[in-house]
Amino acid sequence: MSNTVRVLVLGDVVGQSGCRAIFAHLQGLKKSKKANVIIVNGENASDGRGITPELCDMFFSNGVNAITSGNHIWQQTSIHSYLDNSMYLLRPENYPLGVPGKGSCIVEIDNVKIGIVNLEGRVFMSSIRCPFLIGKEICQRLRKQTKVLIVDFHAEWPEEKEALGLYLDGSISALVGTHTHVQTADERILPGGTGYITDIGMTGPSESIIGMRKDIVIRKNLTQMPLKMEVEDSPADIMGVLLEIDIDTGKTLSIERIFEKSKV
Repeated sequence: MSNTVRVLVLGDVVGQSGCRAIFAHLQGLKKSKKANVIIVNGENASDGRGITPELCDMFFSNGVNAITSGNHIWQQTSIHSYLDNSMYLLRPENYPLGVPGKGSCIVEIDNVKIGIVNLEGRVFMSSIRCPFLIGKEICQRLRKQTKVLIVDFHAEWPEEKEALGLYLDGSISALVGTHTHVQTADERILPGGTGYITDIGMTGPSESIIGMRKDIVIRKNLTQMPLKMEVEDSPADIMGVLLEIDIDTGKTLSIERIFEKSKV
């Protein structure tokens, strides 16, 4: 490995469509992008509602190094004990103390350590612990082991995402936003060398409304009835970013948006 590491981060995997795209295309994408490390947000992988131990095992066996999540991680109860026992499945670090799992890990590839932190926003979401204070604390702790630190900030509000990116600028390698399933076009490197994008988008059905069936979502908006959402079943878009990071300084050298069509 050179003095840089290339990290591929893929956005919220939604349902069977998103899973099929990951299993069919991940190795080819890894090869074409010359990625060393793959991080996937998998919190919607199980029919749009959480993730199961079986899907986690399939992700890992297909080359995913770490799985991040967010507010839907708790929806499959079978994952709770898996969270406690897995080194590389994360839930947001700033949930209350005592809940299953952990919010950070270190992946080691070719003697290079990559720290990964999962945080969740609070604007229009649950009133959990402060992602700013918890994020600063955990990143300072991990930085004693490696300067290469990636934060998945699972949050709704762009202002909150940009604020956390600038708050941690220079102390982490990159902050990538997840949760909205809509890829933004504001990828950039902040003044302190931190790569940033407000949302990397989703890996899920392209002919959908944020992964859900169009007819149900439109009807819900027309009627204001509490209709149950269902995941659309169509070929997926694969969205994310590719980060090239200097191992010695931890600074991002480049950030490239990923948007590819799947045929499965």
